[in-house]
Amino acid sequence: MKFLDQAKIYVNSGNGGAGCVSFRREKFIEYGGPDGGDGGKGGDVWVECVENLNTLIDFRYQQHFKAKNGIPGMGRNRTGPSGDDCVIKVPPGTEILAEDGETLLADMTEPGQRALIARGGNGGFGNAYFKSSTNQSPRHANPGQPGEELTLWLRLKLIADAGLVGLPNAGKSTFLAAVSRAKPKIADYPFTTLHPNLGVVRAGDVDFVLADIPGLIEGAHEGAGLGTRFLGHVERCRALLHLVDATSEDVAASYKTVRAELKAYGGGLARKKELVALTKCDALTEDVIAEKAAELQRAARKKPLLISAVSGQGMKEALFALAREVERGRADEKAAEREAAGVSDPPYDPLRRGA
Repeated sequence: MKFLDQAKIYVNSGNGGAGCVSFRREKFIEYGGPDGGDGGKGGDVWVECVENLNTLIDFRYQQHFKAKNGIPGMGRNRTGPSGDDCVIKVPPGTEILAEDGETLLADMTEPGQRALIARGGNGGFGNAYFKSSTNQSPRHANPGQPGEELTLWLRLKLIADAGLVGLPNAGKSTFLAAVSRAKPKIADYPFTTLHPNLGVVRAGDVDFVLADIPGLIEGAHEGAGLGTRFLGHVERCRALLHLVDATSEDVAASYKTVRAELKAYGGGLARKKELVALTKCDALTEDVIAEKAAELQRAARKKPLLISAVSGQGMKEALFALAREVERGRADEKAAEREAAGVSDPPYDPLRRGA
């Protein structure tokens, strides 16, 4: 299945049905009076988050979505049926943006979540509605209200627990393939990865989703190399694993380039917990690795992990360190949710089982 993380669609809610002008015509009833019914309401346009989707590729083949119009009213005070709603199904992590591409209308994060995007027009009143003591035979009715017509942008930001960042050809896809069953394309040239990949990783008793995004280059926060679209996929991550190629000439400059792009992009990426790792350590001698690690430690102000996805060196340690950060992030989120809901932890009771 091809991956698509951005799509433009056009939606139309249904028009309301027109009211009916009708009079009661019946034998032996001289003054039947008006009996025109109201028109039906136009259908709404909803967006629903579903679990079994992970790409927006379907919207490459269908961009127009229209709800049904309401049915006009009829005689004998019969109200027209409402039009059927139009439901657009999107994967978790999809943002619904207005035509300007910046105004956020809805953020679909949980399966089953629904959002009303365009409301259908109300049905018009029939002439029976306008009957009064001074006008007992009204000969006019209201037309139905028109529906809404919108142009929307759908932008998918993958929901992963941890993300891999780094310059092109830093070993991100190789790392993902080594720790999960994901099979990203791997080759010895930059920009091998052209779209994000997800893999489920297990470290001890902890399962988490790891996202591999294409390599970042200088100016990525301004859109260079589609950087803005790629960085959006790690916005929701709880932790980042920053991979630096040990075979590069200046590992400190490589690290600072990516950090500068994370800070310039915003979205809280620079504040996320970051682990730093020096990759491809199997290709260098121990003395060179020690020199590169010291240089990277001075730039990152933290001790880097020394790993090699080919030989397996340091992979287990890196995986468990990442799992600890993910678990810590999950615990912080649960505590924040309890605090927002006004639920506090129960007081300590020494007689309580498990205390």
